[in-house]
Amino acid sequence: MILVSACLAGEPCRYNGLGFTCPAVAALVTAGKALAVCPELLGGLSTPRPPAEIFVDRVLTVVGEDVTAAYHEGAQLALKLARQAGCRTAILKARSPSCGCGQIYDGSFSGRLIPGDGVFVALLKQAGIVVQTEEDKIIGMNETGE
Repeated sequence: MILVSACLAGEPCRYNGLGFTCPAVAALVTAGKALAVCPELLGGLSTPRPPAEIFVDRVLTVVGEDVTAAYHEGAQLALKLARQAGCRTAILKARSPSCGCGQIYDGSFSGRLIPGDGVFVALLKQAGIVVQTEEDKIIGMNETGE
């Protein structure tokens, strides 16, 4: 079982109320080979919601609300689900403050990227789960998820 960002499977759970369908990820979910989660929704955040970015060690919305606790709570719940499903790998949404892997926005809401991981990705890596984004070449998978 592979852990995937729910938005990549087409679920309308992103901050703007939309999905970001990745055909390969959606195919994995349809085939029953992937578990789709949204740590932000699991943490109690709504859809739509104000955009958020990581600034130093806090997750702040564009209007200055501190949503760090919700991000951490959602990450813990999503990790629990991943462990229950036996997930060892994950395909998550690039640059997200939850799911970004290797690169995230800098917290200024200017579109500037910096090296780093989202809250959920950091937790997954600590747990030994291998993480990649939809932008990485997914080894052994074509566009339809095969």
